[in-house]
Amino acid sequence: MSELTVKAEKLDAGDELAAKRTEFVLDGPEGAVYLDGNSLGALPVAVPGRVADVVGRQWGEMRIRSWTESGWWTAPERIGDRIAPLVGAAAGQIVVGDSTSVNVFKALVGAVRLAQENDPGRDEILVDATTFPTDGYIAGSAARMTGCALRPVEPSEAPGALGERTAAVLLNHVDYRTGRLHDLPSLTAAVHAAGAYAVWDLCHSAGALPVGLDEHGVDLAVGCTYKYLNGGPGSPAYLYVRADLQDRFDSPLPGWNSHAEPFGMRSDYTPAEGAVRGRVGTPDILSMLALEAALEVWDGVTVEAVRAKSLALTDFFLECVGEYVPEGRVECLTPLPHEERGSQVALRCADAGPVMQRLIGRGVVGDFRHPDVLRFGFTPLYVGFADVERAARVLAEELG
Repeated sequence: MSELTVKAEKLDAGDELAAKRTEFVLDGPEGAVYLDGNSLGALPVAVPGRVADVVGRQWGEMRIRSWTESGWWTAPERIGDRIAPLVGAAAGQIVVGDSTSVNVFKALVGAVRLAQENDPGRDEILVDATTFPTDGYIAGSAARMTGCALRPVEPSEAPGALGERTAAVLLNHVDYRTGRLHDLPSLTAAVHAAGAYAVWDLCHSAGALPVGLDEHGVDLAVGCTYKYLNGGPGSPAYLYVRADLQDRFDSPLPGWNSHAEPFGMRSDYTPAEGAVRGRVGTPDILSMLALEAALEVWDGVTVEAVRAKSLALTDFFLECVGEYVPEGRVECLTPLPHEERGSQVALRCADAGPVMQRLIGRGVVGDFRHPDVLRFGFTPLYVGFADVERAARVLAEELG
């Protein structure tokens, strides 16, 4: 037994989150290690039964009554309040529904409208130049719609790019390729000092580390729920609008679900109060209630404990890679300082695609990003230290 194997056993023995592993379905090939929760979280054991009840009883037996008697109508806000503590927000500021892309559009156009309300000369949007492609596409469309120029910048360069023309800034909290954690507090402060509005994409941070939306005065934020929140494939995203901005938030997608009188069927639009303004049309109840069941795994868990284990897992993985993998075979793209690291490790190697396929064939599941990046995501609620050691050992074997 190697020293690192012994160390893994000791770390697992002292893991305060170890019991949470039993709340997930982790069946698979013998010895399977799932390190792709940054793309799709594992299935919580409570979800299948809840979905069966929603389909069989609530839809099958109660039918239309479930909109009121089963709480379908209020689910977007109720589940938003369940997510709120995980991103450092008070209740009443998050609404669940639609996709991340749709919510990015709502948030970014809404941010520009907030900025232009008092200063029509603010006609520029800054967007993270390293962002996930869809965010860039949406930002381009939002710019055209609002008459703004679009200016891609590296997040670290955003403070120097801000000016009196800047209306809104769209940034990712964690870079999806490298796992780099950007400085949300200082970047948000810089955006505000310039008189602009900050929109944050939390897809790779919510459920993995503290965000502090309220504490740091973030204006608007969006995120998905199928990664570290384990909501399931295509589970609905969410939109955060800070409480003091809600009465001025002008969504570019006003739907009947966000109307002050949704059943009044009026031809004129009057927005509802509060986070409900972020709704559009009829929510996807099946996916939404599956998400609500999935969020029960957070009972009794703090984001701070998750963050501590996340850093311990990624530290240990990097230690094992350094010990096992031949020198020079991979390059680590993920920052080593804790304050700059999310909950994934990205390694570069020329044959990354074939290497990942071989790893998956041996039960170590990560993913590949074109052209040469191996991504390993660490979900502290169900990944253990023995998993980490085995993943690094198998990686070393496949890298020769």
